[in-house]
Amino acid sequence: MRLSRFFSAVPLAAHQELLLSEAAAAHAVRVLRLNVGAELVLFDGSGGEYPARILASDRQGVRVRLGALERTDRESPLQVTLLQGISRGDRMDFIVQKATELGVQRLVPLLCERSVVKLDAAQADRKRAHWQAIAISACEQCGRNRLPELEAVRKFDVACAALATQGLPRFMLEVGAGQGLLVASRAALTGADLRRAALLIGPEGGLADAERETARHHGFIGVSLGPRVLRTETAPLAALAVLQAAAGDLG
Repeated sequence: MRLSRFFSAVPLAAHQELLLSEAAAAHAVRVLRLNVGAELVLFDGSGGEYPARILASDRQGVRVRLGALERTDRESPLQVTLLQGISRGDRMDFIVQKATELGVQRLVPLLCERSVVKLDAAQADRKRAHWQAIAISACEQCGRNRLPELEAVRKFDVACAALATQGLPRFMLEVGAGQGLLVASRAALTGADLRRAALLIGPEGGLADAERETARHHGFIGVSLGPRVLRTETAPLAALAVLQAAAGDLG
């Protein structure tokens, strides 16, 4: 039986006793109906996980005792940075959730010319915290013991320029591009040292002409995912699956 997993924002240590966070305790007791003696798993994002057992559940909270650290690693060998144009509604939430499940290592939300969502600094901070919570929940579900790096919301040109000095293959999804992502990634991600890649995807309406030129200037290669136009929430997941199949842990 697969045990329920909970993230701890507090660093963990073997054989310690601690109270679950209020949110985790509420989910464990009210949703999962876990009782005293129930087994679960905790992780703190530093790698590895701890088996645990519920010792008490009362007004003070849910107290657990940890076992020994289990150095289980479920990270992909391909470290993908996803630069994603911010989309509206639940679409960005869906992208963050599924990209985390697919093993993305770093996610950079982009303010693009055609982004419907416009954020000021305070709104951007709130969105980042919201997306971080979604990524944590996705890690709890899929078994990852390290959280993806969720960057602050970036301007398009700043984010592209920051990657230009890192020496990793950079792919930009582009309708009508002359080469497919699978062929391009297999050609670029060869050799034991090439275990990093960047993937750029626009918001609703795609990238503007000036943005595509900026991306090319910073070393991004235009690639396609076939003849059909994919929605902004579909494209990153399909592209991540292609990259993981080419050089990661799907196949």
